[in-house]
Amino acid sequence: ASNPWSLIRGEAELWRYGGDLSLGQPRVFSQPSPWAWVDVSQLQAAAPLHPVAVQCQEAQMVVTVHRDLFGMGRLVRAADLTLGSDACLPAVQSAAESVVTFVAGLHECGSTLRVTPDALVYSTSLNYKPTPAGNPVIVRTSPAVVPIECYYPRRDNVSSNGVKPTWVPFRSTLSSEEKLPFSLRLMNDDWSSERVSTVFQLGDVLRFQAGVNTENHAPLRLFVDNCVATPTPDRSSSPQYAFIDFSGCLVDGQLDDATSTFISPRPRQDVLQFAVDAFKFAGDSSNLIYISCHLKVSLADQAPDPLNKACSFNKASNLWAPVEGSRDVCSCCEMRSCGLARHSRRLYAPSQWQGGRARRELPSQLDPLVKEADVAVGPLFIHSWQDHPVRRMPSQGRAS
Repeated sequence: ASNPWSLIRGEAELWRYGGDLSLGQPRVFSQPSPWAWVDVSQLQAAAPLHPVAVQCQEAQMVVTVHRDLFGMGRLVRAADLTLGSDACLPAVQSAAESVVTFVAGLHECGSTLRVTPDALVYSTSLNYKPTPAGNPVIVRTSPAVVPIECYYPRRDNVSSNGVKPTWVPFRSTLSSEEKLPFSLRLMNDDWSSERVSTVFQLGDVLRFQAGVNTENHAPLRLFVDNCVATPTPDRSSSPQYAFIDFSGCLVDGQLDDATSTFISPRPRQDVLQFAVDAFKFAGDSSNLIYISCHLKVSLADQAPDPLNKACSFNKASNLWAPVEGSRDVCSCCEMRSCGLARHSRRLYAPSQWQGGRARRELPSQLDPLVKEADVAVGPLFIHSWQDHPVRRMPSQGRAS
């Protein structure tokens, strides 16, 4: 998109109606920005009034409802309007106002997520359930349900306030204080190119390639310090699962049902590849996971040590094995402690930084040699075989 996520600044694209509003026939905007679909066919509302307007924002939808819902000059009661299957109440309602406003997160109020080849579709509904006024024996208005959908193109570049620095779906590239760019990419099955789709089934393998651009630098060796999976872009959210931990131990590979491993040998010193068996969070109906990794480098001629290593668990030998270096650098993986043990560098007291992680402080004379950054990939969609198959939307009106 020429202006990705313009909605962050409060703008929105609404799927407007042309012709007879009662038919609910849409006209689609051409640019691949988030947009909304609203079916007002039950309301039989007269043009030019749009009784229900929707803003599809980065992490929420804003639904504005004119209380003259049926275009007949009679205002409905704000208390009779709710959003979604959870019947969420309006965020703003006043008997003196002619509009009612709902603000709901994309996963709130009982909304559902549908994944199509081109978009993420969040569906909910505006519900009008009139209560008898005056005489309970009679009613003067009919109940109504207005379906609402927010479409988010999957091929847009997206920035998120939930991760610092910002992240881009499927791939993240960040720079440290001296502009040393780190990257994390999701790769295809033969590691030859970046994977386009982020939809997986349980039983698939997630292949990641971490890298750093060493142009204009002395030769550097890249390490993955840790990687955490969360159901939201915020790496401090809960639940979370650390599948790489303890300064480069791929702990997921120790589980009985996993074959996760670092790929050895490396393609280059400034690249590190690792494969992880697909997983999702139990009880999470969204099937979404976000991956946040902390990457760092050391000089390529510096021998690996307990804080700079890439270790996989070998089930055949029941031992930890490094991608390079002596086997003893991985011994701390078994002890689940890779701090001071058999380590020539002294760690200073950790200092807290945004996101709740402790940043390791090294002696000042090593600062020019050690660079690090946080990178992220997501969202990934992990479906089980029991899930409903991904439904494909008609190609009609597809944004180009």
